[in-house]
Amino acid sequence: MKLQQLRYIVEVARRGMNVSEAAEALYTSQPGVSKQIKLLEDELGVMIFERSGKRFTGVTEPGRSIIESAERILREAENLKRLGRDYSGGDTGTLIVAATHTQARYALPPAVKDFVAMHPKVQLTLHQGTPAQIADWVEKGDADIGIATESLESHPGLVTLPVRQWSHCVIAPAGHPVLHSQPLSLAELARWPLITYDSAFTGRSGINRAFQRQGLEPQVVLTALDADVIKTYVTLGLGLGIIAALAFDKERDAGLEALEAGHLFESNTTRLALRRGVFLRRFEYDFITLFAPHLDRRAVERVLQGGGDAYQL
Repeated sequence: MKLQQLRYIVEVARRGMNVSEAAEALYTSQPGVSKQIKLLEDELGVMIFERSGKRFTGVTEPGRSIIESAERILREAENLKRLGRDYSGGDTGTLIVAATHTQARYALPPAVKDFVAMHPKVQLTLHQGTPAQIADWVEKGDADIGIATESLESHPGLVTLPVRQWSHCVIAPAGHPVLHSQPLSLAELARWPLITYDSAFTGRSGINRAFQRQGLEPQVVLTALDADVIKTYVTLGLGLGIIAALAFDKERDAGLEALEAGHLFESNTTRLALRRGVFLRRFEYDFITLFAPHLDRRAVERVLQGGGDAYQL
């Protein structure tokens, strides 16, 4: 039995029985993957995958247990490598952080600046994506840390920690009539064209629920992946914007004004995601604490050891 064989069965299962995609992801050939899986099945004396001819069509009952065990073994093997690098490599290595645009643009810069100064020999890489992509990258080990508002909690392969709570604001061109609405109401907002986040992003589900609870149908004329795009089209007069409050800066966003909307929409929680069971290197703990000072090493270890979200804001 080889670790390589375990990687093959795990990847084939992840790819929905598509051996070609698994082989491409593992930088090998399809026949090589199929051969090694057959050798492993022969050694274990059970079929891991169901077949129709030469095609894999599903996972057998013993196969599910074998794949779960293989995932644990591969995770611990990776932890051994990370542990060795942590103690032998000194303050060197790579750190991949995946975040949504809002987090990368508005929340992360101070932590990134301080981390680079603290660990100049660590190569820090930032990936931007949707919350679903971020969860997938962290779960597969393609990113070390994930930061988003949506989706992270729904992945069983992740442990998540709350970072901070935030609310939305409504932005409008200076002089817009809505700015005189005191207090601002959902009924008033429903009268105007609205520009806000794509359905996968930044508390959009909470915005939808707020209107639904009052039986209102918002006039969403444009959706975008980030607040900068929303602000651009609000400036052009295409509608009012609903964005994360942390994305508005009165000095930087000249020509726009903001109305607090925390009373209209439910608050949101930015969460930090880690792969369940992973060994964290010392500089990873440092990055987490720089970004979320309440999450010191002891707090993070407590959540990781508990296997769940044991920390509350």
